[in-house]
Amino acid sequence: MENLTPRKEDLDPIEIASRDELSALQLQRMQWTLNHAYENSPFYKAHFDKAGVHPSDLKTLSDLAKFPFTQKTDLRDTYPFGMFSVPREKLARIHASSGTTGKPVVVGYTHNDIEVWATLVARSIRAAGGRPGDVLHNAYGYGLFTGGLGAHYGAEKLGCTVVPISGGMTERQVSLIQDFKPRIIMVTPSYMLSILDEFHRQGLDPRESSLAIGIFGAEPWTNAMRQEIEQAFDMHAVDIYGLSEIMGPGVANECVETKDGLHIWEDHFYPEIINPETGEVLPDGEEGELVFTTLTKEGLPIIRYRTRDLTRLLPGTSRTMRRMEKITGRSDDMIILRGVNVFPTQIEEQILKCHGLTPHFQIELNRSSSRMDSMTVNVECQPNAADENTRNFSAKELAHHIKSIVGISTIVNVTLPGTLLRSEGKAKRVIDNRPKR
Repeated sequence: MENLTPRKEDLDPIEIASRDELSALQLQRMQWTLNHAYENSPFYKAHFDKAGVHPSDLKTLSDLAKFPFTQKTDLRDTYPFGMFSVPREKLARIHASSGTTGKPVVVGYTHNDIEVWATLVARSIRAAGGRPGDVLHNAYGYGLFTGGLGAHYGAEKLGCTVVPISGGMTERQVSLIQDFKPRIIMVTPSYMLSILDEFHRQGLDPRESSLAIGIFGAEPWTNAMRQEIEQAFDMHAVDIYGLSEIMGPGVANECVETKDGLHIWEDHFYPEIINPETGEVLPDGEEGELVFTTLTKEGLPIIRYRTRDLTRLLPGTSRTMRRMEKITGRSDDMIILRGVNVFPTQIEEQILKCHGLTPHFQIELNRSSSRMDSMTVNVECQPNAADENTRNFSAKELAHHIKSIVGISTIVNVTLPGTLLRSEGKAKRVIDNRPKR
């Protein structure tokens, strides 16, 4: 893999400014955001008044802890436009979640919001090693999902040539990669595995492809998965983070020269880590739930949004901005099985230790007549490990790893290649068949 370390003159000055300079900018922008939200959003005026706080109470960055949290239910309860801080006609674009678990979460952007968003995604692509003139294959889904258009505008802002293929049509994805020779791909890590399968199906060597950089996000993935993809494609694989409620992709990104966690673009987003049970703010270095406050959003400023993502904050390395570790899981994705907390990423790590298995897997949760919960891990074998004896050995090996490392007994079902449903976007890793209480 080539050395993609950027030149300092290519970075935005704030990326390498002093910590004091960055903190001063954050305080100024945070004061503006609190005032803007309080004066223009009926939700936030009522929210602050109920908590007995006023924007003028913010004198230092630490004073933010006095203000109440915002949660996803707040956006659903104010559906569709009740949280905006500008008139609807001032919005240039609206995005929304799928709404599979309730009303969709609706977010909106002014023209300036979209310009800032594009600038930060461009910064993220550059941090990953992308440069003006690169061809970028964008396999994030277009539409109401923020991934596709967010990546698209940022790539164009950087000066890339964008192939807006979206998700799906995996055979065509590979054909266009072969024909258009993109240097960069942006896609969910689970769908990248489907693309890898299609390379093999067509008898193509993925290491001979033009891809040099993969920017993967929208779902948690492990460093073991990074190594799997990098080795398969001879490419750099870096993490991008975002969520619609805060902006979309481009809130934070790994720098390709270090790959040591995602640098948060702190000139636009202020991060906190809290104890998910008590809401107490934790010091940098301690793991907890990630909370964000937007600093420049006009259409939908968000104050202390509980992301449910679990991570910790660390000092900056290649940039001044603090880093967040790769997301270990989400507090609302956590599986509690017989009193043990389990995350899908922990299962993925154990799968990748087993040479006869692929990263295509799904977890099923069931409850027996005796009211005992059980977990079944369905995982595909490698094509050269498909005979019954080898699959049985792989099942025992994986069950042993999960028991030894994660601490739970599981049923492992090793299936033949191509039998599990492939993701064309975010992978659905857990099927919970347990009766609702």
